[in-house]
Amino acid sequence: MTVATQLAAGVAALGLALPDGAERTLLAYLALLDKWNRVYNLTAVRDAERMVSHHLLDSLAAVPHFRGTTVLDVGSGGGLPGIPLAIARPDLRVTLIDSIAKKTAFLLQAKAELGLANLDVVTGRVEDYPPGTGFDEITSRAFSDLREFVALTRHLLKPGGHWLAMKGRYPHEEIAVLPAGVKVSADHALDVPGLDANRHLIVLELVP
Repeated sequence: MTVATQLAAGVAALGLALPDGAERTLLAYLALLDKWNRVYNLTAVRDAERMVSHHLLDSLAAVPHFRGTTVLDVGSGGGLPGIPLAIARPDLRVTLIDSIAKKTAFLLQAKAELGLANLDVVTGRVEDYPPGTGFDEITSRAFSDLREFVALTRHLLKPGGHWLAMKGRYPHEEIAVLPAGVKVSADHALDVPGLDANRHLIVLELVP
């Protein structure tokens, strides 16, 4: 099975209706990630087929749960889940932030080569990011535990906004020590095609 066939089958299994050309753009992103990974060590996953399941489809599985119009991807690294999200949802304004300059150099290159006009890239620590207008949704994939994730980004969440944290197993212990005033509003068990592992999208919000 080619990676294109694998991606198409995975998208169909997820029931996603992607924009025209999105799968082609996702494959171009995958090729860029593979190329830069040889020098910059952006991901430990190096096999192309595993990249499709562990990176592209894993990120795309969360797409239906994004409801706002502005999203911040914290500790984006190689652009996950932010770049697949921006490709799948051109209606979203997606900002990627990472403190490591070589990673944001890749993200900027990906933005340029893929023509992602709805993508912004920031180099820096999220706790130092100025509040500005804030974000409807803040997401992360393996950035930190939930308590730290919320504490470092709370100043960037718009009123009525949500955190969407991508996790493996359901994080009982992390949820038990969430800061006061923060609650779990939803838990989505994600069934990722080709990925034989537990995946959860934990949605958090401020208590009114």
